Amino acid sequence: MPDPAALTILPVLGIPEIQPGDDLVALLASAAPELQDGDILVVTSKIVSKAEGRIVAADDRTAAIESETVRVVAVSADERVRIVESRLGIIAAAAGVDASNTPEGTVLLLPEDPDASARALATGLRAATGATVGVIVSDTLGRAWREGQTDSAIGAAGVHVFDDHRGRVDSAGRSLVVTLPCVADELAAAADLVKRKTTGIPVAIVRGRADLVGDLDLPGARSIVRAAERDLFGTGARESWEAGYAAGLAGRNLSDR
Repeated sequence: MPDPAALTILPVLGIPEIQPGDDLVALLASAAPELQDGDILVVTSKIVSKAEGRIVAADDRTAAIESETVRVVAVSADERVRIVESRLGIIAAAAGVDASNTPEGTVLLLPEDPDASARALATGLRAATGATVGVIVSDTLGRAWREGQTDSAIGAAGVHVFDDHRGRVDSAGRSLVVTLPCVADELAAAADLVKRKTTGIPVAIVRGRADLVGDLDLPGARSIVRAAERDLFGTGARESWEAGYAAGLAGRNLSDR
């Protein structure tokens, strides 16, 4: 009997270069005929963006970033790096507009609605293969206070994005109050160890967490984004400086009266 704690991550090979309009469900079903109930496919957002035609000319990158941005959180001293909140609620450099692994002279925008994209893939794959699978759409993001990047979930369907431990007890019998592992992000990062960045493998299958697979209408990855009113670190360096400067001016004006 297999170890119930074992986790297997399998690369999905043979996926061609994706073009706008390609049928990702058909391509994935053909490349992964071994799909089983409880499998979770982690799909790099780039191939979703390509299939959805989210491609713009590289010359339009600045305009594309601005169109995807709802607020600027921080800007580096040399102004080469802009950390922004995208219309998806994701805090990332350049609103996720990416020039890697895309045809020369072009850049990719993130999918229009990653949760909807994941839901369409999960629905189609369940119908095509007969296997009850979950889908995570992943993208590479940085982390505050830590160097480097990891893959995170920006879209999800048919899979629980959190493994809620609140109300349970730990091995010592203590009640767990705040423990809420974001398993969607953990699975995205784990799958990237197989997909890597330069191998041309945009999809991996995670096997061994069938307990996380469920209904297609489960909350998607948008639910991972913390609400602003609960975010203790919701403002970035630029925003905090501007707020402080404005408060200082207001205080000076009051004192001058």
